[in-house]
Amino acid sequence: MRKTRYILVIVALIAGFAIVIFKAKAGPVDEPVEEIVVEKVYTKMDSLIFRYDSIVSENIERKGSVGAALVITYKGEIAHLKCYGVKENGKTDSINKNTVFRLASVSKTVTGVLAGILADEGTIGLDDKVTAYLPGFKLKDSINTTDLSIRNILSHTSGLVPHAYDNLVEAQEPFSVIMDSLRLVNISAPPGELYGYQNAVFSMYDTIATLATSQSFAALLQAKVFSPFGMDNASAGFAPFKENPNKAMPHSGHRVLRLNDRYYNTNPAAGINASISDMGQFLIALSGSNSNVLNSNVADTVLSPQVLSPLRRVYLRKWNGVESKHYGLGWRIIGYNGRDVAYHGGYVRGYRAEIALCREEEVGIAFLTNSPGNVGSMVVPVFLDMVFEENTGLPGT
Repeated sequence: MRKTRYILVIVALIAGFAIVIFKAKAGPVDEPVEEIVVEKVYTKMDSLIFRYDSIVSENIERKGSVGAALVITYKGEIAHLKCYGVKENGKTDSINKNTVFRLASVSKTVTGVLAGILADEGTIGLDDKVTAYLPGFKLKDSINTTDLSIRNILSHTSGLVPHAYDNLVEAQEPFSVIMDSLRLVNISAPPGELYGYQNAVFSMYDTIATLATSQSFAALLQAKVFSPFGMDNASAGFAPFKENPNKAMPHSGHRVLRLNDRYYNTNPAAGINASISDMGQFLIALSGSNSNVLNSNVADTVLSPQVLSPLRRVYLRKWNGVESKHYGLGWRIIGYNGRDVAYHGGYVRGYRAEIALCREEEVGIAFLTNSPGNVGSMVVPVFLDMVFEENTGLPGT
């Protein structure tokens, strides 16, 4: 026992980063076998994270990133959390675990979980028709109008041509105007048949949820996701982000950009804000390790593939071993080297976010930066490659 503790302390000191010291149940003095196995297994995971952290740190320094934050979860615990750089170039205020970033399209993963929770509670069924909540809603084709479901808008299978009215989103048009304009968008297929990525259509969930519950989208997130999960810094919308003194400023290279509210008119798709500690708690809740936080049925539903999603090769250019690409409910589901990985990336001017979860290996990872660049492309696949290559030495494999 004493020898094991000394070894773990030495590993932590050498690594120089936060790890979780896993504890085995104490047994009689004459039962040393359990201690030996625990020492071998967990030191290997710590070693993997140490090597990975060195790779990420070297890339961040070499690329000149202004600020970033990383969290790794393992078996329902925070295994590693590290912050890099500063909130604003030219100043000394460092990024910390509570510093808030924009999640951009990673917001969809949070919305998907909220939708799964409300469906599990019987509040808004995933197969409910949109017109049941929005009687006056119309699309260019009557079949698409009648058959469009909540599941369709959250899985990008509305049948509308991809990226419908993103130009109006970027022009910061009120969402009510954008939603009404959807009746003019061309139709490529009936609902449920083809994948076509959307921000405006996806964000109709805000209006639907508000009408169904008489609560705002932000209030629902707080009550159903942020508070139960322990996401203490998370919020939806531009105002709470702007007013938060502990926020990362956006950058283009090393140039500080002005805060802007672009895409906050589509909060479900791209308007959620969170810190790296929030993302760690989000991943833990989805891992299923704490049944008091999230019903496992919710994760099963949200992370189930709904439609094939052919992505351009450049989107996953650092992923070596992609076998399939699907979309779930707010999540991409990537078949990768024999495992299913729930993943999403997000970008809005000045920020980049990455998140991935492999429930089979019980690992999760999130990366946030206020200095978009090539580092974001490698953080997820490099980590997954390292875990998958060495999985025979890790618990539960």
